[in-house]
Amino acid sequence: MTMQQRIESTLGLLQPQHLQVLDESHMHSRGLQTHFKAVVVSQQFEGLNRVKRHQKVYGTLGELMGEFHALALHTYTPEEWAQIDAAPASPTCAGGDKQLQAASLKPQV
Repeated sequence: MTMQQRIESTLGLLQPQHLQVLDESHMHSRGLQTHFKAVVVSQQFEGLNRVKRHQKVYGTLGELMGEFHALALHTYTPEEWAQIDAAPASPTCAGGDKQLQAASLKPQV
């Protein structure tokens, strides 16, 4: 089972009306199955602020959180999701391999 599938399976415990987990590792320099984006729409988020929603997701994932580098979370109630129907696009990677970054900063001769 891939890391993406493991995350999806575990987040199923939140009984989401909509769940999308994307492997965004290709946007980063650290390799495969390290960076993920999750869009979770669940009634269980009703009355919770963003921090509490994220804590609920982290608690659900438990030890699995230690097996990948990053998780971008977009958490909504069904009512909120009906109003927007799409999560924001992910930004480009600001981190990455320091050697590659240093090489790109060297002046061209």
